[in-house]
Amino acid sequence: MKKIRLGVIGAGMAWERLHWPAIQELGDKYEIAALCNRTRDKALDFARKINLDESKVYDDYNEMLKNEELDAVDLLVPITENYDIAAAIVNAKINLIAEKPMAATMKGAEKLLELHRKHPVHMMVAENYRYDEGINKIRELLKQGKIGDTAYFIYNQSVDFEEEMKKDSFAAKEWRQHPEYPGGTFLDAAIHDLAALRHIFGAAKQVYAMGSPQEEDFCPYRVINTQIEFQNGVIGHYSYYTDGKETQKPLIGLRIFGNNGELYLEEKNCGIINISYYNGHSEQIPYQAGRSYYNELLNFYNAMMGYEEISVTPEIEYGDLKMAFDILKSIENNLPIKVDAETENTFKMIDDTLKV
Repeated sequence: MKKIRLGVIGAGMAWERLHWPAIQELGDKYEIAALCNRTRDKALDFARKINLDESKVYDDYNEMLKNEELDAVDLLVPITENYDIAAAIVNAKINLIAEKPMAATMKGAEKLLELHRKHPVHMMVAENYRYDEGINKIRELLKQGKIGDTAYFIYNQSVDFEEEMKKDSFAAKEWRQHPEYPGGTFLDAAIHDLAALRHIFGAAKQVYAMGSPQEEDFCPYRVINTQIEFQNGVIGHYSYYTDGKETQKPLIGLRIFGNNGELYLEEKNCGIINISYYNGHSEQIPYQAGRSYYNELLNFYNAMMGYEEISVTPEIEYGDLKMAFDILKSIENNLPIKVDAETENTFKMIDDTLKV
């Protein structure tokens, strides 16, 4: 079986804790061919662990792209760097595993879409919630009509970000504590939840949001409450709270209501989807938690081999990113904002530009 010669840009926490364990499971499909990190010593430490020759370690990604024969690059860098490095990889006509969000601005995302259409390499955006087995099981159950016609949902996420900053966690990173991109942790973390909702319910029609301002750098709002209407008629409420945790069990989680019953997921890694029916019956549906990184990297490999299509394309990620920015725009303007209808117009404008 052919292995993908993989270059890695960004050998930090996301690589070591998220992607590398999955790559190890897929050892018959991937081999690490080169590493790049702005602090070369960190990449060197990892290279020694996997017996990668030091000549394959870089602190300049342009040098790595020029010197190495790579089938693909796994890009795991701070959000502000996503566009520039992704653009360099696509321009080099190398296949790309890009992190979410694909850019820190909508303009950057649009430019990357244009560039990808000029150089149609395999490009997957590693939005792991779209590869999560629980989220995909919920999507399947709703399509089967398990709770009848879906009417509405409630989805709540809360985190004590200041407390997380003190731990050995992703929140401890300086660039997350003092972000140089709009929305702070909302763009970084809540975009996962929006991707999950869009994966479950489909295209969004409009959002109307309110935010409680705060002075903290990590997020301009202490809490964001958003009403969402999807194009299939489902409506619901999404809350993102940055200043505390739920202390009552069970958690609010994700609750979806239909005319035959209710579907409940307490949190993404709980491993159980609860369904209660209006006739008094109930059931628990298990799923394997924590497999999203494995699933996304397997999907990318299979796409490279021609076995299947990439599940999370740049166009799909563009929609997730736009929805996050539309929520922020709705708060600023105190108005409902159209979501995917505008996205379609943007794609048409991009296509028209490329035809000129």
